Amino acid sequence: MAAVKPENLSLVVHGPGDLRLENYPIPEPGPNEVLLKMHSVGICGSDVHYWQHGRIGDFIVEKPMVLGHEASGTVVKVGSLVKHLKPGDRVAIEPGALREMDEFCKIGRYNLSPSIFFCATPPDDGNLCRFYKHNADFCYKLVPETWPGHLGPLPLWLGFFLLALLGGTEGSSPHLGQHCKEAFRSPLDLSASRLSKAKEVGADNVLQVSKESPKEIASKVEGLLGCKPEVTIECTGAEPAIQSGIYATRSGGTLVLVGLGPEMTTVPLVHAAIREVDIKGVFRYCNTWPMAISMLASKSVNVKPLVTHRFPLEKALEAFETARKGLGLKVMLKCDPKDQNP
Repeated sequence: MAAVKPENLSLVVHGPGDLRLENYPIPEPGPNEVLLKMHSVGICGSDVHYWQHGRIGDFIVEKPMVLGHEASGTVVKVGSLVKHLKPGDRVAIEPGALREMDEFCKIGRYNLSPSIFFCATPPDDGNLCRFYKHNADFCYKLVPETWPGHLGPLPLWLGFFLLALLGGTEGSSPHLGQHCKEAFRSPLDLSASRLSKAKEVGADNVLQVSKESPKEIASKVEGLLGCKPEVTIECTGAEPAIQSGIYATRSGGTLVLVGLGPEMTTVPLVHAAIREVDIKGVFRYCNTWPMAISMLASKSVNVKPLVTHRFPLEKALEAFETARKGLGLKVMLKCDPKDQNP
């Protein structure tokens, strides 16, 4: 990567294997938008996938696209209609924002709208840059307990669990924070290092799996917990993991699918049907940011140790290589050259 002027330095993917740092114009916010000085942006597996393959399913990089969607920043300018934010406010950014009102928005499931804007999903640019504008309604003010800035992107990860739990239980629960902690406390994974980190942040029951059959894994889960779980959250999208989730979940329970794998997947559907195991999908995020920020502020969950690597934006390629090799859990890029603190 050649040295460039730090005006609005942006990380841009041009196609498979082609990742560049380029200067983009500083955008001007519209009436209901805010201009943000970006602080921290996490590298997601989807960012790495777009870099390596130039596409995810039907979403194809057909023109240069700025990557990044796990982000926090500081408001520097507000549009004429924005009333709830002001310059200097620190915010977490929900990457999906409405372009127009439709039937899905009216029923509170805006994440399903076909017209939704989503950061770093072709053709929409992301926010791995110095300055970025976003719909103000999808920027959430952070309280002191959820700053420094590297905590700003964390509501996105918590949002996965919250939406999965909200999808897995009927409506919101007054004990949702406790449920979320329980979700963190009983993980299973192929990676010993990830499970070790899970124990560091409070997991009580961890299970490393390898090449066991789905039924064998389900049996181990039941042995570890002393019972079958009422709600199972599957985060990989891998066919054996989905199969294991069905076998592991208690009769009358719910399997929530967060991970996205192949379009066609073979699963023991009759086994799920005769035990009335509900299978629910979760797509992106919806109505979870305020609750996630509240949980972080109250310290209901400790997710700080999940950020294992930090790089300045100028070293983005090194950061992406670190993420690609799976050397850490969450790799974070620091976008403000004057603020490289955690």
